[in-house]
Amino acid sequence: MGFTQTCVVASLTLCPAYLVYVYIYCSHKLLKTNVLNNDRLPSFVYLYIKYLAKALSRRTGYLYTATEKEREVVYTVLNCRLETLLLRGFCSAAGYGWDYPDSEYRDIPMCFPEFLCRRLLLMVLTDGNLRLSPAGLVRVRQSLKTLQPVDELKKGPFVLQVRVLEYRQIDTGVEVDICLSATSRSGCPVWESVLTLLSKNKVHNAGRCSPKSENEGRADEPVPDNVKQVELRVPRTTGLQCVWSFSDHLPCRLLSLLAGLSGYRSQTAPSLWMLSVCLAEIEKHKGVGVITAPIDVTAQFKEPLLAPGQVTIKFWETTKSGGQSSARGLSFLMQQHGSGISHMTGSISR
Repeated sequence: MGFTQTCVVASLTLCPAYLVYVYIYCSHKLLKTNVLNNDRLPSFVYLYIKYLAKALSRRTGYLYTATEKEREVVYTVLNCRLETLLLRGFCSAAGYGWDYPDSEYRDIPMCFPEFLCRRLLLMVLTDGNLRLSPAGLVRVRQSLKTLQPVDELKKGPFVLQVRVLEYRQIDTGVEVDICLSATSRSGCPVWESVLTLLSKNKVHNAGRCSPKSENEGRADEPVPDNVKQVELRVPRTTGLQCVWSFSDHLPCRLLSLLAGLSGYRSQTAPSLWMLSVCLAEIEKHKGVGVITAPIDVTAQFKEPLLAPGQVTIKFWETTKSGGQSSARGLSFLMQQHGSGISHMTGSISR
């Protein structure tokens, strides 16, 4: 009996030490370099601890002075591979359907590579050389481009990279541009996305959970009469099905998750989900040719979208003249059903 008790005590002592070694110490050692292998990445546990530590030590809306030892904030992950179950889960949650990857002539959803970058993005946000607090960052704009079909990533190991581009001081706080990219096994760029995140200062933060950029005061593009309109239900579990993007998870959103599960309508839909379902509906009604590479997609995020609820997605063809030629494109927006309040506007062009 004494021997058994000794073994139990020894196990209880070694287990925490092992967990600290695996999830904390090994992750700390891995982040000594900014080029990692996909099979050896820092744990989310360690990154969340770094996030909390940095959020508590810095205030939002303030651009901290760079140190002499400042280095470029960039992380690269080699030998990435697509996981079918992960892709199916994304397609199901984003409105494409669980069986979407089995469909012929269907490219991988344009927003899916960003979902693959979620750990990389968290590594950037918790990096010591990021000059902002990671807390309270809100996505205000985004531009995506595909240079080749995203299906190229299915053909073998690919590379993901997340890099901080620049900071901008604005009236409401500080904006930062972060570039996410995916490169095929042959070294050719396939996909790129630039996120503009806003760290809002306290002067403009009163009473708001999701701040707006100074550029969001512009009027929406006029909607023509021949617009296509789709009504869509926003499920209660939109933000819980998967961690769409850590940059969307404000402290007020994290606190709202329990309220959302309890039935209160206080949870906001992630901006990546909003963009994904818009592109999914456009593809369903306009055909896959509308989003076939190479294309550019831009989006501006406005009012937060509460879940559960109902929204109206509108999209229409546009023609832009440039010199002697004209380019055809498509504009879209997401509005609160019945109120006309815009949650997001965007455009697709070639």
